[in-house]
Order: sequence, then C-alpha cells, then structure tokens
Amino acid sequence: MKVIFLKDVKGQGKKGEVKEVSEGYAQNFLLPRGLVSIATGGNVKTLENQTAAEQKRKEQEKQEAIELGKKLEEMTIVLKAKAGAGGRLFGAITSKQVAEAVVKAGYKIDKRKIEMPEPIRGLGVTQIPVKLHPEVKATIKVQVTEE
Repeated sequence: MKVIFLKDVKGQGKKGEVKEVSEGYAQNFLLPRGLVSIATGGNVKTLENQTAAEQKRKEQEKQEAIELGKKLEEMTIVLKAKAGAGGRLFGAITSKQVAEAVVKAGYKIDKRKIEMPEPIRGLGVTQIPVKLHPEVKATIKVQVTEE
C-alpha cells in the first residue's frame, strides 16, 4: 500500500515521503495514529503543492537574508565604553550589546546569530561575522570608542 508520511516514523520514512508499506501495518498502526495518509492522486498533488510552497518560502527567506547582509556590511556600528590605559576596556562588548546596537540602527537581528568567539575587550574596529541564514553570512564592523 502506498502512503504519504505526515510525520517522521523511525525506521520507515520521513515527513513528506511517499513509500510502499505493508497493508496490515498501514491499516492497523500508521493510519489510526494519524502518521500517514493513503497516497491517492489528490493527496499526492496536495503534497507536491505544499513542497513547492515550502521551497518558495525558503528561497524568499534566503533572498531577504542576502539583502540584509548587504546592508549590514555597508554600515559601521559605533559603541562607547569606558577604557583604561592602553585602550583596554573596563568589562567587554558582548554579542548582546552588538545586537541591540544593530536593532537601534533599524535592522532586526538575533544575538545568537552573531558569531563572536570572545567578547571585544579593546578599543578600535572589529570585524564580526553574522550568520543570517544557513547559506548566507555577513560581516559587521563594530567600532568601539572611549566614553
């Protein structure tokens, strides 16, 4: 019996797959639990439409991330902090502070997307990579000046 998996079933298939399973397994286990639907012509067509819509949505997200990345690379974020001798900061600039400054500049970004291996501890300009999408990365310039 051909079925369309509505949810992941361990050892059988993943969501959205069309597979052949035994009729007894489908009738007695998969269908009553709502894990699959029977692969009729209409159901397969609906699955194809959902897959196409999902693909289109993912492509739109990627394009938005590329546009945001271009805008972020053009700008420089200026942060002020107290510093001691030799340009060493009292404390540090974290990804949270950088994200807040980017939001104030008018761009929506999550602090978890900012890939800072360690906080900024000195004055000057620092290049910080930002992962906007699994396939899109940008670099923000952060200038730390003395308060």
